[in-house]
Amino acid sequence: ARQPPSTDHPAPRARSATMSVETVSTTPFDGQKPGTSGLRKKTTVFQQEHYVENFVQATLDAAPDVRGGILVVGGDGRYFNADMIQTILRMCAANGVEKVVVGQHGLLSTPAVSALIRSLGARGGFILTASHNPGGPAEDCGLKYNVGNGGPAPESVTDAIYLNTTKISEYRTLAGSDDVNLAELGT
Repeated sequence: ARQPPSTDHPAPRARSATMSVETVSTTPFDGQKPGTSGLRKKTTVFQQEHYVENFVQATLDAAPDVRGGILVVGGDGRYFNADMIQTILRMCAANGVEKVVVGQHGLLSTPAVSALIRSLGARGGFILTASHNPGGPAEDCGLKYNVGNGGPAPESVTDAIYLNTTKISEYRTLAGSDDVNLAELGT
């Protein structure tokens, strides 16, 4: 029988004395303004050092009540998604998110993320997709945030995210943590 597409992933926990929350200095990037369909750019833009981290930190700081709660993370499997998911998991742990539910191999459709947010009572979720746009190393990548009702972040939240991206000076992540095995259920 086929395994269900999602599983609980506790935010990475300290497995050794060397893992700790790290505050990393950064500077803003121009144009990190999300719409209702999130932030869409070429993959090479997302691969810039600190680019994903800046947007994720800006979102965590703008999203209501994520600390101590559950978030859902998944995407369409396009190029660079697995790397972004590992970044999001480290940052969620460093920012006090209690648990992250991630699709096996990081795969969850947008409707599946929305349904999981609602059914789990999650505070929101990150969706990694550029929808119908082509994917690949030289093509499109996307990252959006859905709120606790499972729907796209309203303009008040996307405006707050954008404002945060324009003045960000640091982000929090875990240092010394291993990647979460997204292929294994229940990790």
